[in-house]
Amino acid sequence: MNKPLRRVSIFCGLLVLALLVRINWVQFVMADELQKDDRNRRVDIARYSQPRGDIIVGSEAITGSTTTDSGDFKFKRTYKDGEMWAPVTGYASQVFGANQLEKLNDQILTGDDDRLFFNRTIDMITGKEKKGGQVVTTLNRDAQLAAFQGLGDKKGAVAAIEPATGKILALASTPSYDPSTIAGMSAEDGENYQKLLKDPDKPMRNRALRETYFPGSTFKVVTAAAALEHGLYSDIDAKTDSPLPWNLPTTSTELKNEGNIPCKDATLRDALRVSCNTVFGKIGSDLGREKMLETAEKFGFNNPEIDTPVRAGKSNFSTTMDKPQTALSAIGQFETAATPLQMAMVASAVANDGKLMKPYMVDQLRAPNLNVVEQSSPEEMSRPLSSENAQKLQEMMETVVKPGGTGTAAQIPNVTVGGKTGTAQRGVNNSEKPYAWFIAYAKTADGSPVAVAVVVEDSQANRGDISGGGLAAPIAKSVMEAVISGKR
Repeated sequence: MNKPLRRVSIFCGLLVLALLVRINWVQFVMADELQKDDRNRRVDIARYSQPRGDIIVGSEAITGSTTTDSGDFKFKRTYKDGEMWAPVTGYASQVFGANQLEKLNDQILTGDDDRLFFNRTIDMITGKEKKGGQVVTTLNRDAQLAAFQGLGDKKGAVAAIEPATGKILALASTPSYDPSTIAGMSAEDGENYQKLLKDPDKPMRNRALRETYFPGSTFKVVTAAAALEHGLYSDIDAKTDSPLPWNLPTTSTELKNEGNIPCKDATLRDALRVSCNTVFGKIGSDLGREKMLETAEKFGFNNPEIDTPVRAGKSNFSTTMDKPQTALSAIGQFETAATPLQMAMVASAVANDGKLMKPYMVDQLRAPNLNVVEQSSPEEMSRPLSSENAQKLQEMMETVVKPGGTGTAAQIPNVTVGGKTGTAQRGVNNSEKPYAWFIAYAKTADGSPVAVAVVVEDSQANRGDISGGGLAAPIAKSVMEAVISGKR
């Protein structure tokens, strides 16, 4: 071979080698990056070429799929009672992506999860279309309906938990939206999405999990737990050292009670029943920041990693308070803030004899043939208080719901109910309309099947009508009744 021909051959060989290296680099090294690239429409076309797997409540799907003529995507997501279930499902949109359970379980729902490899292989061999798996939730349909209808046109949220397991039974948030209206890629879907983003009432905000509110007097349950756990008081029917009037420590500012209620040296039971600010403010001051903080954090405050698996917002209890601020925090003011889920966890731990279970809303992940590929199990999160002290606190909370208490609207015939009302003050000098809170649990002969927290932001109500016992307790009652009826 002459010299010029040999050079051409070597050059061509190098080109072929470079081409082989590049092909292997693209196929094996860059494959994952290219697959996830937003500009790669083949992935999205494949994703929407078959129906998406469903999210299940009980034995029924609350999602579906339908064919569409918009663009080159064959199927789009649909939702049954979308507004009611949006805080659980989130949305799956051809244009705007996905969130909440739709996003966190996307691989199962599209059928692309590695654990579904055997199913995909069998389908390929038999010529069947690839199918998505199922996400089976812990939610209770009747409880969710009671929560959603109870909130109605009011702004607010409900979270309900099964105390013994941590299973989330209801998760409602209003105002809400129908994820079906933004699932496609039509101009109308785009307009709907922009309207939702601009809506001042934030219908896409998951208030049950992500919104934090001043918990007001419902936090007094945590303060009472701290008083019992740290030995400040042991007898719930003995008088406390609670003068009236009482000034915040190191100040001349008097801490007021709501109305003329019997709070001077009141027992823990009576102080919770009529909701004495002075008693619980002084308890917080007497215990001090560190002891209050310890108890609050055992209930879940300041924990940024509560995954349900949708991550909940962090509930706050200040770590840098002085004495008067600690007193205000002990009655749910200052910088104390909680999600409805957090306050349901408080009620749940008390109902479960002091044991707080980690809240979760996905029971199973299933393959398309209904084989279980992942099963959730109850997991203990902490023990905020001893069984003995939890039972004392149960007695106190049950007094709140009995005649003479502030939570009588939550009474259920032949069922023991414990609760705590709260009216969270807002604005300078309480100038804004307060939030109405109610936390509760129900107890039957078989144990405590449900604990619930309700918060209502009702800007339309008359200020004098806003109270946890008036607005929130009836909603909690209907949710608890729905759970109990399903157990019978």
